[in-house]
Amino acid sequence: AASTSARACVGAAAAAFPRRPRDRGGRAVAMDFAELEKKEGVRLSWNAWPSSRIEATRVVLPFGAVCTPCKPMPEMPVLPYAPVVCTECSAVLNPYCMVDYHQKRWQCCLCNTGNALPRNYHEINENNLPAELFPGYTTVEYQMDNKNPRPPCFLLVLDTTMSAEELQDAKDSVGQLVALLPEECLVGLVTFGATVTVHELCESAMPRSYVLRGTDDITQEQLKRLLQLELSPHEHATYDKIKGSAVAQSNAASRRFILPVSECEFALQTILDELEPDPFPREPGTRPFRATGVAIAVAQGLVAESHSAQGARVMVFTSGPCTMGPGTVVGRDMSENLRTHADFNKGSAKHFKAACKYYNSLGIRLATHAHTLDVFACSLDQVGLAEMKTAVDQTGGVMVLAEQFRAETFRSSLRRLFRRDASGALEMYFNATFSVFCVPQVMVCGGIGPMSALAVKSKSISENEVGMGQTTSWRVCSLNGDTSIAVYYEIVNQHSNPIPAGTPFYLQFCVRYKRSNGEIRLRVMTVARRWAESSAAHDIVAGFDQEATALLMARVSTFRVEHEETFDLLRWLDRTLIRVGSKFGEYAKDAPETFRMPGPFAIYPQFMFNLRRSQFLQTANNTPDETAFYRLVIGRETVLNSLVMIQPTLTAYTFGGPPKPVLLDVASITPDSILLLDTFFMIVVHAGSTVAEWRKAGYQDQPEHDAFRQLLAAPVADAARAMAERCPTPRLVECDQGGSQARFLLAKLNPSATHATSDAGGGMGSGFDAQFGAQGAEIIFTDDISMNVFMQHLAKLAVQS
Repeated sequence: AASTSARACVGAAAAAFPRRPRDRGGRAVAMDFAELEKKEGVRLSWNAWPSSRIEATRVVLPFGAVCTPCKPMPEMPVLPYAPVVCTECSAVLNPYCMVDYHQKRWQCCLCNTGNALPRNYHEINENNLPAELFPGYTTVEYQMDNKNPRPPCFLLVLDTTMSAEELQDAKDSVGQLVALLPEECLVGLVTFGATVTVHELCESAMPRSYVLRGTDDITQEQLKRLLQLELSPHEHATYDKIKGSAVAQSNAASRRFILPVSECEFALQTILDELEPDPFPREPGTRPFRATGVAIAVAQGLVAESHSAQGARVMVFTSGPCTMGPGTVVGRDMSENLRTHADFNKGSAKHFKAACKYYNSLGIRLATHAHTLDVFACSLDQVGLAEMKTAVDQTGGVMVLAEQFRAETFRSSLRRLFRRDASGALEMYFNATFSVFCVPQVMVCGGIGPMSALAVKSKSISENEVGMGQTTSWRVCSLNGDTSIAVYYEIVNQHSNPIPAGTPFYLQFCVRYKRSNGEIRLRVMTVARRWAESSAAHDIVAGFDQEATALLMARVSTFRVEHEETFDLLRWLDRTLIRVGSKFGEYAKDAPETFRMPGPFAIYPQFMFNLRRSQFLQTANNTPDETAFYRLVIGRETVLNSLVMIQPTLTAYTFGGPPKPVLLDVASITPDSILLLDTFFMIVVHAGSTVAEWRKAGYQDQPEHDAFRQLLAAPVADAARAMAERCPTPRLVECDQGGSQARFLLAKLNPSATHATSDAGGGMGSGFDAQFGAQGAEIIFTDDISMNVFMQHLAKLAVQS
């Protein structure tokens, strides 16, 4: 009976194992990794792994997984009971585990340890399986008990050092945010300028506010004393820990400063209405006093005191850089300029390191209590996001950049951030713990994402650290359905211990998180792949996911360039790509003209070409704040969204048919078409010169030119649909060929035609010919190399003996 039940389970696991699709002739065709991700929530860079450490090093590119822990999966079962966990490695029971129905035991597929099934599983058999053993349910979610459900807390931190008009716009935005919150959510208010003010929201005859100096850091213990949150010696001596006391309850922060929206909405709105710009005097030629660092510290101490280990967000609305106290970004004297990338290279940004150290310490304090820091910056100048990035990133917070608080992109980003699901709960999740488990032949190098490492020791930790390593568990203070985490692995099996080709191995990802309605969920994602004999095996090449690998390489690149001062990033990327071409390319030795990349690798060099030119690695024409914002976003978005950032999409609209994707090349610009460029952060609608002339002539307003009117409306409508799905909301730019804003399109296109290539005679003409070339084709004035030249150099270096 035991062997029969074991065979039945082997059959179930085989049915759950992903197979490569085949055509009618029985030949294997390319795997659809996006479809596999919809089922598993995970994408791997390689879907077949070499079985030894030596062979793994020959593959060149990283072995990793991009996991989207809270990806919406309508068909995923939600199980109303606790999971069954392995006593040895803590992995969760899944369809790939061997089950002995006679002995009521199961064998963990990750560590091969035998475990007894709990008493409530003793009725299971081949025809009566729990949902987590169904072959198709490799991803399941458990609904855990929560004995103390509490709604999330949102502490609003508002900068008042701005003009009355700007402050009114900021207050309107804060009021909009409060209106978006469910009534049971908790809310508090802190304002700051030269001082930091904590406002009481409770009903009283005389509402009070506590004003704190903005010159020194404030710890949680100091804040308790200053806000009178702790008991006096006499009250403490008579305090009953079981019954509590009326004094302690009335003094608690949760009864004075942080209250449910339903109880304090009127008081909060009254305070906002009466709020005035910071009155602290300001001399001519100086920046205003702005104590952003102390304000965040006060907010952190307040939520830590009232909402520790519960979901909470500290949301900072600011309009300029911190100019006083800890966390100072720039001095008050206007003659001192804000730091630039050139200052970083020269080491002359005198406030940068101290500010980064301070905000990093705030991030650690926030993450310790599972709280999140969000920064909403509305200013024409920098506000210090580069310094705050570490705190925002390690707490899972968001950054939103805009020019004004009244900007529609800013307000739509707020609405998108606080959208709700069908049940009325916010589509944001709190206080998550993300853990990974793997087989003994594999070790975890680290992870990169909006999280902080937990001190969890395991036999599966690799010495080769990538990103945040030395652990297999991370805290994610806040996440949503698009948050993705990159995990990097190392194969440690020795060559002397061969594994038969085709043998499966398993990886498991578990995330325990809290929903805004108080529910605690545990999602378990288990994936199975196969070992290959060597790095040259056909299964290795066929199972390569170039899109997931591009994201894994992008995250490693941005992480290393931020944490390693002497790291030559572009040379490392180039050498890695050359080694990939030498290993997997098809060519004759020393014959570059024969070089080609096989199908699964065909687009990977394009991804690397565009990554090298992207705003994540190139800092020219971007401020440090913008660079920090771009790198923060690519560190958490899904594979498809990240690919749009690395290699934007370009769609052409013409009279000749429906919209169609075209090459990201300057040759795609034609006078009689409209191009839609999507870079994720910006969407550009670019009208060709002829189309622009027709529009200026008003042809779209004439009934006989209805087709032209529809042509003009189609790309704008598609852009609006894309903008409605993203947070932060991208900026929309509408421009004409030859116009000044056409630079946003030209900067992203492959410069196949430049001023250096358009006139072989070496002399450039003037006027129209100089801008559009002799045949009227668009050219780009740049010294950057084109994709064609890049591939020629790759082929030349890859085929060398």
